[in-house]
Amino acid sequence: MKLLTFVTDSGLKLGVKMEKGVLNLEKAKEKFPNTSIPTTIEQVIEGEEAQLKELHRYIQTIDSKENELFLPEEELTFGPIVPNPGKIICIGLNYRKHAIESGMPIPENPIIFNKFSNAISGHGETVDIPSHAKQIDYEAELVIVIGKKTKEVSKEEALDYVLGYTNGNDLSIREHQFLTSQWVLGKTADGFCPIGPYLVTPDEVGNPDDLEIKGLVNGEVKQSSTTADMIFNCSEIISFASKYMTLEPGDIILTGTPEGVIMGNSPEEQIWLKNGDEVTIEIEKLGKLTTIFN
Repeated sequence: MKLLTFVTDSGLKLGVKMEKGVLNLEKAKEKFPNTSIPTTIEQVIEGEEAQLKELHRYIQTIDSKENELFLPEEELTFGPIVPNPGKIICIGLNYRKHAIESGMPIPENPIIFNKFSNAISGHGETVDIPSHAKQIDYEAELVIVIGKKTKEVSKEEALDYVLGYTNGNDLSIREHQFLTSQWVLGKTADGFCPIGPYLVTPDEVGNPDDLEIKGLVNGEVKQSSTTADMIFNCSEIISFASKYMTLEPGDIILTGTPEGVIMGNSPEEQIWLKNGDEVTIEIEKLGKLTTIFN
C-alpha cells in the first residue's frame, strides 16, 4: 500500500493511493462505521501491523464505483507522511563515493546524527531559507519508518520491525554544519527534513537495499545511484541503532545520501540552492518528493 496524508481545514487526513485516486479513509469510515480502519497516520503507527492488515483487507472490498470516497491526487495538498516523529535519526557518509567527495574517511561504523521535529515538511511544501544561511545543499535519502518497538534487534530480524519506506531530503546548511563538532546546527532548520510523498509498505518495496535513487535540481539530475551502494544497509543500520537506543513506532531513519551533493564540488563550481529552486528526490517504487525554496 501507498499511504499519504493530506491537508484539510480540520487537520491532516489519511489516504491510500489507488488506481482510481486517493481513497479518503475518513469518508470511508463515515460510510461504513462498523469497520475498524484507521483514519489518521497516528492510528496506523500506534496500531502497528494490526491496523495495516485491517486496512489492507478493507481496500480489497472497495467498489471503485464509490466515487465520493476518492479524491484526485493532483488536487491535494500533501502533509508529511510522519508529522511528528519521536526520533529523526540520520546516517552520515553512508555511500562510499559521497564520503570520498566530502573528503572524509570511509566510516567503520554508522555515523549517527539527528534532526528535530521542527525540520519535518511534506511533499510540495515551500521551505524558507534562513536569512543568515547561504550554503544550502540537498541530500537524496531513503527513509525507514519504524513500525514496532525495537531494542537490540539482530540484522537478520531488523526489517521485520519496519512499517514502511519513504523519500527524504537531508537539507543542510553547510556553513552551519561545521560550526561545532556536532552537525546538528546545519541540519535542523525549520522544514529542512522533507519526507514523502507516500509511506510505502514493505511488501510493495521488496529489497530496500536495491532501489534506484536520484536527486534533481530544477529538473536536472544531480545525484543518480542505487541503495545497493550504501556502506551499511538498512538491516545493519536498524540493528546498530537499536543497540544504543530503543526505537519506537513512528521513529524515522534517513539512511544517507549518494554522491553528487553541492558540497562535493570544487569551490568555484558550488552553486548553492536559492529562492525559487525546486529539488525533487526520486526513489524507485516510492514516488517523487519535491521541495520549493523561498
